[in-house]
Amino acid sequence: MLPLTDKSSLLITLVGFGLAVFIAHPAFALLLAATINLVFAPKLPKMTKQSGRYLLQGAIVFLGLTMNVEALWSVSQDYSVLIVGYILSTLCVGLILGRFLRVDTDQARLLVSGTAICGGTAIATLGPVIRARSESVAVCLAIVFLLNAIAILVLPKVGIYLEISQTQFGVWVALAIHDTSSVVGAAAIYGDEALQVATTVKLVRTLWLIPLVLAAGILMNRRETKTRLPGFVLLFVLFSIIGSVSNISGEWIAGIKTLSQTMLVAALFFMGLEITRDALRRLNGRAVSLGVCLWLVVLPTTYWAVRLW
Repeated sequence: MLPLTDKSSLLITLVGFGLAVFIAHPAFALLLAATINLVFAPKLPKMTKQSGRYLLQGAIVFLGLTMNVEALWSVSQDYSVLIVGYILSTLCVGLILGRFLRVDTDQARLLVSGTAICGGTAIATLGPVIRARSESVAVCLAIVFLLNAIAILVLPKVGIYLEISQTQFGVWVALAIHDTSSVVGAAAIYGDEALQVATTVKLVRTLWLIPLVLAAGILMNRRETKTRLPGFVLLFVLFSIIGSVSNISGEWIAGIKTLSQTMLVAALFFMGLEITRDALRRLNGRAVSLGVCLWLVVLPTTYWAVRLW
């Protein structure tokens, strides 16, 4: 870490943010922010983390205006069986692999749930339900976040090398990548059609967080367990309906896509700032092994499933 004043490191962060938005490439934004945070460790406002989450949700909601609700329904119907099969098989294989690697029970449950459903959101939501220690939650979040960063940088290049279609890539990353932010980021790099398909499939996959949390609450005898549908998912569907019934001009559609893309890049920059030295120090061998091994199983399995679907 370079010894700079708080003002200097904050200025570097702001310049980096401007550069990321100007370049407008999701992977570049994430990598630049992580580098700035690891090298300069700027002291940032507490609202930074929330800003990234809200920007991502806003990007997804505005993307809904550019999509047709009939197409959304068609995609969700076409791949619903594949999504269910992926979630259930990932949960089963992951828990077995966790036992084999002798990973801490709480960490195994959190990592497997995050891989199967929605990454950090599943981990953060499930943690209190299964009474996981805050340290276990932090370790799992760090592992998932690093795998997300790798996915954004690598999978679009893999998709180009394998010459898979926009739709196939969208479904693949929607299943194989943990968090919504990274799914949207990787798909946006590949193309507009991949982005629309990936967003739809990932949001359907995210809905499985509800039965997962309820089931965990029952198993842990937590009668007070409550869960709810994320508000931005409802807004995404609402905006899709509005976009379908409204006669929005091509110029407006192009502007909305640009706005959504800019918000996505900004969101990934803020999320890149969450890759800290403390997060890296929390990593432990067995938990990392489970996260990496399970992901290495998921990547080729989902790829071939999508190709054969």
